[in-house]
Amino acid sequence: MSVKIRLQRHGKKGKPFYWVVAADARSKRDGKYLEKIGTYNPNTNPATIDLNLDSAVKWLHNGAQPTDTAKAILSYKGALLKHHLDGGIRKGALTQEQADAKLAAWLEAKAGKVDAKKEGLTKAQAADKAKAFKAEQEVNAKRLAAAAQAEADAIAAATPAVEEEVSEEVEASVEETPAAEENNETTEA
Repeated sequence: MSVKIRLQRHGKKGKPFYWVVAADARSKRDGKYLEKIGTYNPNTNPATIDLNLDSAVKWLHNGAQPTDTAKAILSYKGALLKHHLDGGIRKGALTQEQADAKLAAWLEAKAGKVDAKKEGLTKAQAADKAKAFKAEQEVNAKRLAAAAQAEADAIAAATPAVEEEVSEEVEASVEETPAAEENNETTEA
């Protein structure tokens, strides 16, 4: 029986979540498996991978063949490197301590890269948020300026009409006043 290390899809439509499993090559994609090795969630950025390193290396030692995607995941988490170093230990090229030191150094460097990517994504997200906030403030300022201008135009349009009415009333009252004075003078005389 040939064994494959592959992904088994779970999750809902549009939100995949995978189990990394060791399964018989003849079984269905989401069917029976021999052992669950870990999980893979591509929905997060960067993708979340939880892998039992010892179990994966054990299956690789037993001859399990990973699929392309599973191979990329195993490489990302260091399972293939550990399998390679174990081969060097069996041949006598390395001691266990040297292999453990190389693996620890590689894992530390990898963790640094992942942390740098997370930090970069956080900074980029904060910069995008600040840019969007600044753009929103500019739009709000333009909208308020336009509203103030429209209000000033409305007041300006209403003001001449009021001034014309007032000036007409003043002219009418000025015309009435001399006539009233003449009437008053004639009655007094």
